Amino acid sequence: MPEHASQAAPRTSTGRSGLSNLLLRVVSAVLLAPLALGAAWFGHWVFALFWLVASLLVLWEWINLVAGPRHTVMFSASATALAVAALVEVRERPITAALLIVLGAIASLIFAQRRHRLWITAGVGYSGAMLLAPMLLRIDPDYGFFAIVLLFAVVWTTDVVAYFAGRALGGPKLCPAISPKKTWSGAISGAICAIVIAVILPGILTAVSVNQFVLVAKVVQPQVLAVLGLSLSIVAQLGDLLESWIKRHFSAKDAGHFIPGHGGVMDRLDGFWAAAAAACLIGLIHGGLSNAAWGLLVW
Repeated sequence: MPEHASQAAPRTSTGRSGLSNLLLRVVSAVLLAPLALGAAWFGHWVFALFWLVASLLVLWEWINLVAGPRHTVMFSASATALAVAALVEVRERPITAALLIVLGAIASLIFAQRRHRLWITAGVGYSGAMLLAPMLLRIDPDYGFFAIVLLFAVVWTTDVVAYFAGRALGGPKLCPAISPKKTWSGAISGAICAIVIAVILPGILTAVSVNQFVLVAKVVQPQVLAVLGLSLSIVAQLGDLLESWIKRHFSAKDAGHFIPGHGGVMDRLDGFWAAAAAACLIGLIHGGLSNAAWGLLVW
């Protein structure tokens, strides 16, 4: 058989595998996006439960990645702290909720090997931020839902556009040592489209539900949304690279296998985690513990 013929089959197989993986990604996104948006719409207990489940799955994946399977006691100690923190945060006690997560990290260290302790502590903090940051933003009755939808819109737009633009345009790699497939063309295209979607989002939501979003459309300035769109897009991409670096450090392709086509929950939420944490931090600094969403959006 000629050499070129023997090499053609693997390329065809790879192409089919890539198409199948893309289809799985699309189907998973179509199923999960309405759940995330629905939880954000209902808020309160529904929203808390949604992000508690997400944070627990991320914690489970992190512990498996760092320490391997069969660490149920370590997971249970920190998972209990996350669950109680969610309960406390629903009752608007953010400082107590944060302290509970710290206690959960300390409790998990009792069961961790010395060489894993720093990583396990980081994992509990990572999961805790995944839980508390969206909850702190959503709790604002006037701006909370819009803040969460803005995060979703920026992160999802960045992710989708960067993926397809990177494949279509190619060019120099963004960070080949960590994530060989990401390109500067994809990153820049994703950021530009994130700015656009952030600016037009109030108009879209006002058209869908006039009464609820009139205040947001009147008060939140387009230039603020443009800056937030760019900033959160960049942070989301840095979060993606951080998670890629962690997986590379532990020689893992995916953090888990919960979501077909995406790998683990941690793989799916790496960009959102970073953007939500940054948005919450900005909101807390500008608006205080009770007005994080307002502090993020109104300047």
